[in-house]
Amino acid sequence: MAHNFHDQVIAILPRLRVQALALTRNRTMAEDLVQDAVCNALAAQDSFIPGTNFSAWMHRILRNRFISDLRKRRETTDIEDIPASVLATTAPHEDRLALKDLAMALDRLPEDQREALIMVVLHGMSYEHLAEATGCAVGTAKSRVFRARRQLESWMIGEEHDSPQIKARVARMRSLLAAKTGTRKDEVARS
Repeated sequence: MAHNFHDQVIAILPRLRVQALALTRNRTMAEDLVQDAVCNALAAQDSFIPGTNFSAWMHRILRNRFISDLRKRRETTDIEDIPASVLATTAPHEDRLALKDLAMALDRLPEDQREALIMVVLHGMSYEHLAEATGCAVGTAKSRVFRARRQLESWMIGEEHDSPQIKARVARMRSLLAAKTGTRKDEVARS
């Protein structure tokens, strides 16, 4: 079991890093959080029940460690530490502007909504796994993602939603999100 357990820990590290970055918004703090969560998991590996959802168990450990750390120290925010792989682009200037606007809007979201959106949309986690990892009902997980998407769209459109430039920028943002997540454009538009 120990060998299988360690393999599962190693396999989930990239996903834990995504969640840690979503929570901390700081690369250094995210790496520390992942290391602490892995240490906690290794210390508690006897409490893991084989056959249950290992991914959700690990994400929950990471999230609980984050909450515990928040109680001990004040959170540091660094918008520049959003993972480059999420926002990296070699696209034209307009794409870079849309992604910069999106990054700033993501930073403004409430923590629970930002975490849910990143885990579901960018990381591909199911609502069920998100609910299990964050200790909430599936409906709550869906609601957080829905509210985050609506809030982002509202901020990205702003007051001048009839402006052709704003409509084009929002359409481009949807297209970029769809391309990064493998989602069809019409699915993003409906969400």
